[in-house]
Amino acid sequence: MQLSATPYEERLTAPRSWWLVSFLVGVSFALILLPFGTLPLLGGLVGGTAAAAVVASSYGSVRIRIVGDSLIAGEAKIPVTALGEAEVLDAEEARAWRTHKADTRAFLLLRAYIPTALRVEVTDPQDPTPYLYLSTREPERLAQALAAAREAAGAA
Repeated sequence: MQLSATPYEERLTAPRSWWLVSFLVGVSFALILLPFGTLPLLGGLVGGTAAAAVVASSYGSVRIRIVGDSLIAGEAKIPVTALGEAEVLDAEEARAWRTHKADTRAFLLLRAYIPTALRVEVTDPQDPTPYLYLSTREPERLAQALAAAREAAGAA
């Protein structure tokens, strides 16, 4: 497997406020179990916090990578040769593509807590997906890495 010219990897982690919310969920469980005694209270605190933290971590652990000649975004793996132009979306334009401009056939790797995104056209005629919408904190860097990977795949 050939490495891409500009390697790229980004993990879309959950925001810090979600960890506070996880702790508050644990406190809520502890308060619910308070009438049953100290041990259930501590169990509710630990168990509720742990369960909420697992949910926050699993939702926030998605990655976007360029490996070899493929773009891997969450569960999707797409060869860069099947991708067209990439459009960097600022916060306002990204919101528009998440709402009224969205196509129901598009692949969305959407994280609402990330305001910017990259929209990449799918040029494969066999694929019914018109474009990929990728929430990313660094859309310019991802667009450059995709362009470099497409050039490297085209030259090979």
